[in-house]
Amino acid sequence: MFDLVFLGTGASAPSVHRGLPAVMLMYRNHRFLIDCGEGTQRQILTSGIGFKRLNKILITHGHLDHILGLAGLISTLIRWEGTEGIDIWASTRALGRIQPMIYGIVLPGYLPPPVPIHLIDLAPETIWEDAALSVGAFRVEHRGSESFGFAFEQKARRPFLNDRAEALGVPAGPERRRLVGGEAITLADGRVVYPDQVLGPVEKGVKLVYVGDCERTDSLLEQVAGADVLVIEATYLAEDEELAREFGHLTAAQAARLAREAGVRHLILTHISRRYRERDIKAEARATFPHAQVARDFDHYVVAKDKPAIRVDRSSPPAEPENV
Repeated sequence: MFDLVFLGTGASAPSVHRGLPAVMLMYRNHRFLIDCGEGTQRQILTSGIGFKRLNKILITHGHLDHILGLAGLISTLIRWEGTEGIDIWASTRALGRIQPMIYGIVLPGYLPPPVPIHLIDLAPETIWEDAALSVGAFRVEHRGSESFGFAFEQKARRPFLNDRAEALGVPAGPERRRLVGGEAITLADGRVVYPDQVLGPVEKGVKLVYVGDCERTDSLLEQVAGADVLVIEATYLAEDEELAREFGHLTAAQAARLAREAGVRHLILTHISRRYRERDIKAEARATFPHAQVARDFDHYVVAKDKPAIRVDRSSPPAEPENV
């Protein structure tokens, strides 16, 4: 299960209702901040999720509306939050802006920095993983900015069947953990129990794909295919498709077509221009993809494999009136 909290859902410049791009993905004890627009640390505080365990930052590209919040956030993390280290993944071009921001503005008097800060050059590959989750990066075309998208995938697993274990007399505790790990066990009465006796068929985990600014979708089909959730920009409406092409962005209709062609379960649109009403973005997308939603600042989405739809929990007041 993933928790996804949108901290900023606007495009290019903040508005009264929308901050600049940033979203927090939380999985078990891990937190991944994707992009860090101006004001992100204030949004983190307002959202109530705080800074605890925030040590992994993924940057889609180096345009200023996606990185200007890094200086303040890094300053707070290294001085007040007891962080043991920070990993920042970004493209070579983006790191060319981020490195002088951190070492020229935030840390000019610290040699070495108070905590390790690792600036990691992105490549289209798996960039982080543990026993349960993998995070992959892939290239996205956006005005020659060396942009990347990110795919978060729970690893496939065989569920433990408690009823079968009970019937076989397998006690709770380390014996069950060994069976889950693929090891046979011997019970007190001498019977041997094998993993296949208590494990169900292999189940794919949840797949969530995040795409920031983007100018074309044909190269993304493979990366997005079968995602439970696709988060992607919808900066323009179809009536302004020429403007979208000129500035390297997508329309809501284009994002919806990608979701439909890729077999995505749910679509969440973000990076919304203040020139449009939310209801118009939503209507255009839903004409092609009925399960499309438009994210607002502080929306909290819970993404789970066993739920028929995304559950939305707005713990903060809606960013815009419901009739927009």
